[in-house]
Amino acid sequence: MPENTEALVEKIKEYYEFLLEDGLIVEIANSGVFKQLKEGHRMMEIGDSVKYMPLLLTGAIKILREDEEGDELLLYFLEKGDTCAMTMTCCYGESKSRIRAIIEKDAEIVLIPIHKMEEWLAKYKSWRSFVFESYNIRLNEMLETIDTLAFLKMDERLYKYLTGKAVVTQSTTISNTHQEIAYDLHTSRVVVSRLLKQLEHSGKIKLYRNKIEVLKF
Repeated sequence: MPENTEALVEKIKEYYEFLLEDGLIVEIANSGVFKQLKEGHRMMEIGDSVKYMPLLLTGAIKILREDEEGDELLLYFLEKGDTCAMTMTCCYGESKSRIRAIIEKDAEIVLIPIHKMEEWLAKYKSWRSFVFESYNIRLNEMLETIDTLAFLKMDERLYKYLTGKAVVTQSTTISNTHQEIAYDLHTSRVVVSRLLKQLEHSGKIKLYRNKIEVLKF
């Protein structure tokens, strides 16, 4: 954990130096709250009041929606250098969170108070560009999720999920249970287990007792 503001400034610069002005990075370090969060931690729940916007320095976060029956659907992953457009939308609208955010890989995050976000939109050109580009990236990812649901068969969705997770976590080994994967894909554990065996037979993955290894991308 950074011991002082100067150390946090240097840490933020590792990921945002070419995106944000130096003065803005200093303000982020002074105004933001630095957090180290472990894998599995639920950093935001549906219905929570949104008071901060996260800047992800290291690790990964998965963003999920929930239907009326309580079933989850994975929208997208956040990687280092990312922020969450859904959270930003709630911040500007002063509304409740419409997503669930779970730490997918141990993460370091700077939480920015929402009142600072609006102030920086007027003050820093780089912040405006960063916000709009983040919206665009997340929108494209959500459109891709919709296309996946509408046009891909479940085995293709499963393989896309596994390869995407491998990229985000920077590891070809996936430790999620079949049930956890089923929750993310909004399907049943039986279906996931059957399709994982098919993917193994095709040489795309290797199944172990408590993990899955992605062999091809």
